Amino acid sequence: MKKLLGLLLLFCSLQLSAFEREPLWPKNKMPDAQNSQMAVMSDEMRQPGFSPDKYREPFLEWFEAPAKDVKKDICMILISGGAYNGTVDVGLIDKWHKEFTALGIQCVNLVYRTPRPEGLPIYQSAWEDGQRAVRLVRSEAKKRGFDPEKIGVIGMSAGSHLAVLLGTSALTPAYERIDKIDDIPCHVNWVIANAPAYATTDGETGTPATRQGYGPDVKLSSVFKFDEKTCPMSLHHGGNDPYSPNGSTLIYRQLRRMNIPAELHLYPGKGHGAYGFERAVEFMTQMGWMGPLGPEVPLDSRFTSDADRAECIREDLWPEGRTPDFRENQCVPYIEWHIPVERKTRAIQIIYSGGAYSRNDPDAFEVAPARRYLNAMGVTVVTLKYRTPRPSGLAKHTSAWQDLQRAIRMVRSEAARRGLDPDRIGIMGSSAGGHLTLMGVTSSRQQSYQAVDFIDRVSCKVQWGIGIYPAYALTDGLEGGNTTKGNDDSAVLAPEFNFDLDTSPMLFLHGDADVYASMNSVKTWEKMRAMGIQSELHTLALRGHCFQREASPGTASYNWLDRIGEYLQPFIAER
Repeated sequence: MKKLLGLLLLFCSLQLSAFEREPLWPKNKMPDAQNSQMAVMSDEMRQPGFSPDKYREPFLEWFEAPAKDVKKDICMILISGGAYNGTVDVGLIDKWHKEFTALGIQCVNLVYRTPRPEGLPIYQSAWEDGQRAVRLVRSEAKKRGFDPEKIGVIGMSAGSHLAVLLGTSALTPAYERIDKIDDIPCHVNWVIANAPAYATTDGETGTPATRQGYGPDVKLSSVFKFDEKTCPMSLHHGGNDPYSPNGSTLIYRQLRRMNIPAELHLYPGKGHGAYGFERAVEFMTQMGWMGPLGPEVPLDSRFTSDADRAECIREDLWPEGRTPDFRENQCVPYIEWHIPVERKTRAIQIIYSGGAYSRNDPDAFEVAPARRYLNAMGVTVVTLKYRTPRPSGLAKHTSAWQDLQRAIRMVRSEAARRGLDPDRIGIMGSSAGGHLTLMGVTSSRQQSYQAVDFIDRVSCKVQWGIGIYPAYALTDGLEGGNTTKGNDDSAVLAPEFNFDLDTSPMLFLHGDADVYASMNSVKTWEKMRAMGIQSELHTLALRGHCFQREASPGTASYNWLDRIGEYLQPFIAER
């Protein structure tokens, strides 16, 4: 009996240490106290005998310390959403706590006051609680074994609005000093914001974005101060979220103006929710918070084998003597069919490289690894060698665009004969090849050359595109790197993109630090969303042009081909 009692006491002590609650404010010192507010997670509200009077004070809930063999010197503050009317994301808090703890990260849950305070901005009491919470967390760093300058915040919805407030506005006091704790800085070191609500002026009073975040008078909410303590962020948003994803694109754009590393992850067709936890971990890894980065590994050393390719068939693009706008100094264009050993889909992916429209190589690092990766997935790949260098007397992309349209028509005309689907063709290119992809995706109804034979009666419409760090997409970078980083309103999409009625969805992958600015991809994504076209986008913190050539394990630059494989699933799945 004594042994059983001892075990029970041990169990209770373990439970207490796993969920240690720390009040935020000294007794009777809480600013803007209102009797209508509580601080309680929604699951506790549903418990029998729940009494609101026992939950008037906001608190921190410290979770168990990570195992010593994996423990890192960082801490994550977890913030639930609930429209500032409650803290409802019990499942997310549980998921984040378990996954971060397993990775060696100390976690603490912030339970702030709700519902919205009367007579104050909807976020005011939560912001007061948030700043106080950061100070308390920082004060506990030594005791709990983490670096006081390695404190991150992850939130959802209203919780992400609060997280962005904490990440951008630490130098603006949310309340007057109460005690010595308030002498501790309240800045955080990074933010992971899932579906931040109320970020645009058409929804900042606490509603879904009434105009979906669009309009010449719709701006980023001015509650975010973007002061000198503004920290790096990873922003995650569904493309169909009524709390507009344009809020995330505008936050991202301001961070880029300030040269603060950031990531933007946009998910097609997704509504209000938290997506891409793995992307957040990759972000933290790339930034060095998870520990020192491993050595960068050359991409070409990882994908060297053509063992999954059964056959390679080369075809010239044009009949002899019929190449449009022929130039003697340009290379001869062709396509190569790369047939997988085990074909698992009737879909076809066309791939080509960049090279500033001065050169291109279908066997280079921008093409061959992706070709091998997709062949291993059972996907038929067609590579394109288009004409370079740039044609004299014509726009830089003209002959490459002609070659791409011809390649798509040839692939479509031969697809059925090869047992493939002529209506499931995608295109993919990098850098100048990314610009070429935008041409193929947005302007397939425009004739780039006079028909030379019966193949040119076939449509050159594609069903999807994949743009890897597309260059030349904005008017501040038509001939090179973006002079304003694409951030100015004057930097608009290049005039050659028609965005016609056959414009297809895309996946964009872009380095945040690319001189061919990631805003090339972001502004194209925004335009497509305005047209009702759902695309996917991922920008990668600290990464420049050709981010994938060499990358450290555990980062998004290392795992980039997996994003392509995932994106393709609905297009390549057999029905």
